[in-house]
Amino acid sequence: MVIFHKPLLLDFPFEKWEWDNVPKYRREQIRNWVFEKGFLDWDKMSNLPKGLKKNLSEKVDLLPMEPVKVQGSTDTTQKILWKLRDNQFIESVLIRATEGTKGIRASRLTLCVSTQVGCALGCKFCASGLDGLKRNLSTGEIVGQVLMAKIEAERRIDNLVFMGMGEPLANLPALLPALDIILSPQGLGIGARHITLSTSGIVPKILELANYPAQIRLAVSLHGGDDETRTKIMPINQYYPIAELLEACEKFIERRKKMITLEYILIKGINDDVKQARLLAKHAQRLNAKVNLIPYNRVDSLDWERPDNEKINAFYRTVEKEKAPRVTLRMEKGHDIDAACGQLRLKESKSI
Repeated sequence: MVIFHKPLLLDFPFEKWEWDNVPKYRREQIRNWVFEKGFLDWDKMSNLPKGLKKNLSEKVDLLPMEPVKVQGSTDTTQKILWKLRDNQFIESVLIRATEGTKGIRASRLTLCVSTQVGCALGCKFCASGLDGLKRNLSTGEIVGQVLMAKIEAERRIDNLVFMGMGEPLANLPALLPALDIILSPQGLGIGARHITLSTSGIVPKILELANYPAQIRLAVSLHGGDDETRTKIMPINQYYPIAELLEACEKFIERRKKMITLEYILIKGINDDVKQARLLAKHAQRLNAKVNLIPYNRVDSLDWERPDNEKINAFYRTVEKEKAPRVTLRMEKGHDIDAACGQLRLKESKSI
């Protein structure tokens, strides 16, 4: 367990920012600097007395992390490598909208957020788990990515996808309070419909998340139409096979009354055949779910490859033909910036 010398301010909701002899209006000024103006530096809070800033700086940390490297992509994607207070590394990815049919780029900006340092689930296509799980992120480290990416981008973040390093549902004790801060008008004020949580399929946690009051979106990493194929890719399928996973998804949908997304990474020779396409469409029909097809993003030290474009398009057409409710094909961004989850962190960790 990591022990820090000072607590992190962002680990606590604004309502619990209480210090002896600090009046309420001063706490509101600090909230304004942090969440409205995006400053995480006591010295820059110009309307606070010097004595108060010195006193608070000795009691709590403002800065959850610092940027170590920013890799820009020619397709408008940027990966940010952060160093945490205990010198661990995590990643976030800024994704700008692609051009529409008229060649005009939409203005929305999406941030892909991490929830753990590494990952314990060991999905075979993913770089995040190659070095195992180091620890969960704290509430403030999750919120901090959004605040600091906003500073890096010099503009508001429109959408959040919890699809970065780690399994979000394995860290619900920190993630749910972080979502409360992100959703709150006194926090970051991002609407629930602009937030998506992705899971590898931890069935009990999907059912727990169904009780969370805000209408956040759920994406389920399926990546295989049958148990044999999915287990090759995702070891978690041995514990929560497809039948159990789909049943949990049905219960989630019944309670939330919202469409979910089935994420499906296409891997050459593993899960890209017609049989898998038909099974995927069948599962999507059962759940009335959107299907998001993602050609594999190559990871150093892993042998798997993405299918060629002909195979990708054939799979897409089959899923459509088999009447999946809605199908999108997302050509991965960021091939030139190690944008697959965990690649940049792994390289940095090995270099020091």
